[in-house]
Amino acid sequence: MSAINKLNRRSFIKVSSATGGGLLFGFNWFISSQATAGTSASAAAFEPNAFIKISPEGIVTLMAPNPEIGQGVKTAFPLIVAEELDVDWEKVQVEQAPLAPEKFDRQVAGGSGSVRSSWDTLRQAGGAARSLLVAAAANEWKANPDECATELGFVIHKPSGKKLSYGELADKAARLPAPSDVKVKNLDEFNLLGKRIKNVDNKAIVTGKAKYGIDTKREGMLYAIVERPPAFGKKLKSFDDTETKKTHGVKDVISFDNKIAILADSTWAAKKGREALKAEWEDDGELESTAGHLEKFKAILAAEPEKNIRKDGDVKSAFSKPLKIIEGTFEAPFLPHSTMEPMNFFADVKENSVELYGPTQTPDRARKAVSELLNIPEENISVMTTRMGGGFGRRLKTDFVTEAVQISQKVKAPVQVIWTREDDMQGGIYRPAGMYHYKAGIDAQNRLVAWHLKATAVNSGNGTRENNFPAGAVPNFQVDFTNLESQITTGAWRAPNHNFIAFTEESFLDDIAHAMQKDPVAFRLELLEQAKASPAGEVAYDIDRYKNVIETAAEKAGWGKPMPEGVFQGFGSHFSFGSYVAQVADIQMRGSNFRVLKVTCVVDCGIVVNLSGAETQVEGGIVDGLGHALYGELTFENGATAQKNYDKYRLIRMKDTPEMEVHFIKSTENPQGLGEPGLPPIAAAVGNAIFAATGKRVRKLPFSRAELG
Repeated sequence: MSAINKLNRRSFIKVSSATGGGLLFGFNWFISSQATAGTSASAAAFEPNAFIKISPEGIVTLMAPNPEIGQGVKTAFPLIVAEELDVDWEKVQVEQAPLAPEKFDRQVAGGSGSVRSSWDTLRQAGGAARSLLVAAAANEWKANPDECATELGFVIHKPSGKKLSYGELADKAARLPAPSDVKVKNLDEFNLLGKRIKNVDNKAIVTGKAKYGIDTKREGMLYAIVERPPAFGKKLKSFDDTETKKTHGVKDVISFDNKIAILADSTWAAKKGREALKAEWEDDGELESTAGHLEKFKAILAAEPEKNIRKDGDVKSAFSKPLKIIEGTFEAPFLPHSTMEPMNFFADVKENSVELYGPTQTPDRARKAVSELLNIPEENISVMTTRMGGGFGRRLKTDFVTEAVQISQKVKAPVQVIWTREDDMQGGIYRPAGMYHYKAGIDAQNRLVAWHLKATAVNSGNGTRENNFPAGAVPNFQVDFTNLESQITTGAWRAPNHNFIAFTEESFLDDIAHAMQKDPVAFRLELLEQAKASPAGEVAYDIDRYKNVIETAAEKAGWGKPMPEGVFQGFGSHFSFGSYVAQVADIQMRGSNFRVLKVTCVVDCGIVVNLSGAETQVEGGIVDGLGHALYGELTFENGATAQKNYDKYRLIRMKDTPEMEVHFIKSTENPQGLGEPGLPPIAAAVGNAIFAATGKRVRKLPFSRAELG
């Protein structure tokens, strides 16, 4: 029997005639007093804002409301709806929806939360539409709806074989009242989900037709390049724009908020105009450096912590007893987002309205920020997101949006602000630098009985996670954190906190395993069993699912079996965003250098929506995490970044990319996050392989700076 979900007020399905006849379904988060089921086509409330639109000609259009940053949500959302609707996927049209929080929930790309937060809503949307189409057909045939089935956009009367297309039924279905119960499919009835489905934008991308924010062009639009402070801790003293205004194509120069904007009829003209600008900056606070941060980190870790994140048992008492002590200090560098599409945004500010258009991961947050900035009602601000050439957390912020708005307001014209690579490397939002000191105690019975982490990071509210591996498995377990305040702007970077804590945690577990003379994989499984049996075993994850990915990864990678000469394996696992990931890295040593040959990865993310997209996300996370572990490092001197572009800040290259083998655990659990969980374990897996090969523990990233000879 199919599962049944009851509709509540937040998931009310509004059914009405679309313009010109047809059927429009939209999950609204309120019940409109102006329009209910059966309202005529001319009702103002029925704008194109729904998940599903079916024309009388049978054209099925599915809306994708969430920002697309390469995570595949523009394909996944419509795919889930299409599965429940029972339509021919090859004939479906997908459209990116504008910001409409009154119609769509959580229009955000971040925290690997899009699919897992909308799974039930999307299924109900498709299931409700299918139910109404079946009811309309049953009415037409004067038959019992239970005698009807759906397939590829048709309702079929099973006893007679008669069938009607969704297009033929659209107008009739639109006149029916919304169903109170929605039947959705059993998992074994899925025809689309779990298969490899190509991305809906693939053809447009490979043919150069896909439009990103940076491709925006509008009548009368000015291009703006902004001169920002050359270092954190600097403010504008004065500037001379005489030569700038002589530059061909430059239209205007304005100053605002410690910045200077050069506006021109092309990006190149604006860039040349900025080069001609003479600006004088003066100190406005401490000019920070990486060396200074490291000294402050050390002092913080030597002092009492600012706050306790988690405390099980009594660590202080445990360490007062005779124990074998294992210690290690890990250092995390700043990391920029270095999105391949440079930062950009378009804004057109009118007297009491604003049009926003561009690559933002948080359109609703952008609209709120602009509303507060200009004191304009949110309903007068439209936001349309474009496909993004990378986000990774950088485009969660709104600084680049409000900057475009401020400039547009001042020059009274539509404006597109373009950041150069150097602009964002110097004035961006970074993964916080930090330092993490671990201390573990092993008793006379060779048991791990004490674990203490003291951590600090720049401008980080937490900087660590209180409830991951091995929380719950160790009777005396404590995590402390102290924030280091700084003028340097920090924020979410792909898999926030997890992206480095997985490296430190899994590397230190490896240290402990070797100190106890235990196999690293067997030791992790042992800890999970202890967590299950411990009365203090409160953990955020399912222990059996965690064990399963670890065991499966070890089996798939041939862990413990003889390897070719010069090849060594390392293991890493992590739980984040609801998903379990275990990885084995095979590396080959060549003198003091190494190469990652292969990564075997096993993932339990619940139900896999699109196998092609899922594989791409995990592989992309592995490559991203590996690249930054190998080379990623942003350093500061006198408030300025030492690395301004890719000549100094190296990204991973094709020749560095290993073979990747990804396996998914078959599951009936709801889908969980997938855009980020593949990244955290890879640095640990590689670091642990390096230790297996050389006996040297790398505790400071990137690996390229480690001395392994």
